[in-house]
Amino acid sequence: MKVLVAGGTGFIGTHLCTELSDRGHDVTAASRSPTGADLPAGVETAALDVTDASDAAAVVEGHDVVVNLVALSPLFKPSGGDEMHDRVHRGGTRHLIDAAEDAGVERFVQLSALGADPDGDTAYIRAKGAAETAVRGSQIPGVIYRPSVVFGEGGEFVGFTKKLKGWFAPGLPLYPLPGGGKTRFQPIWVQDLVPMIADGVESDDHLGETYELGGPDVLTLREVTERVYEAENSSVSIVPLPMGLAKVGLTAMGAVGGPMGADQYRSLQFDNTTARNDVEAFGVSESELTTLDDYLGLTATEAGGDTTATA
Repeated sequence: MKVLVAGGTGFIGTHLCTELSDRGHDVTAASRSPTGADLPAGVETAALDVTDASDAAAVVEGHDVVVNLVALSPLFKPSGGDEMHDRVHRGGTRHLIDAAEDAGVERFVQLSALGADPDGDTAYIRAKGAAETAVRGSQIPGVIYRPSVVFGEGGEFVGFTKKLKGWFAPGLPLYPLPGGGKTRFQPIWVQDLVPMIADGVESDDHLGETYELGGPDVLTLREVTERVYEAENSSVSIVPLPMGLAKVGLTAMGAVGGPMGADQYRSLQFDNTTARNDVEAFGVSESELTTLDDYLGLTATEAGGDTTATA
């Protein structure tokens, strides 16, 4: 099949394009700046701005399947403000769907997010929810994936924990983690995720479904932070930063053009875990998935043993 991967030169996109190419599909990786992307030989590239309807129409033409991975990170305040989430996630998805319907595309695969809800608490979650509504309302059969945070080579989640310290306590031995880092995540390895997305491209069994996907472990932000530092043979002393102070700090940071803002504070108020983990729909069990400890090179004993972090 001829598969267009919108967002194909990004973190998940490059892995998915490789997987689809290895499965014998003709793949086009599309993004705003595709030049120099690290893609396997044979994968074509195309320039695509999903906020431009005519751009989407030109790039989608001639493909059998469209996979929409285009996304702004929920971890950082977008350049242009929180309204960019609506422009990119809802508006961009709408443009791709309209183009796909006009071009006779056979299948639309959407990468969404856990908790996606048009009435959600953050601009990111609301825009992702509105995008899902557009996919379900399309005449094209679709599949929706809702992963927890994704880690792996080229991903931002692992490094985010260290960046957070740089913003809250640069140069200090203490790490004031918002709320003590109690927000829970269910990290999934990118190499476990992309075969599931590729299955949605190929198999009719998944059409019309929405899948919540997570890794084998549920970890708090504090536990993730401790593991990241331990993997680098470093120490970190975590102290709880009251959420009220975190709200003031993050809101002020966003107001002066900082990398985070009030939306990121709100995102720390709810967990990023599956209500059910649907990985078995793709023939795998949670126990077969790669843990964050495995990826970081930590054994179960090391990750569960004494750390230098303090309450």
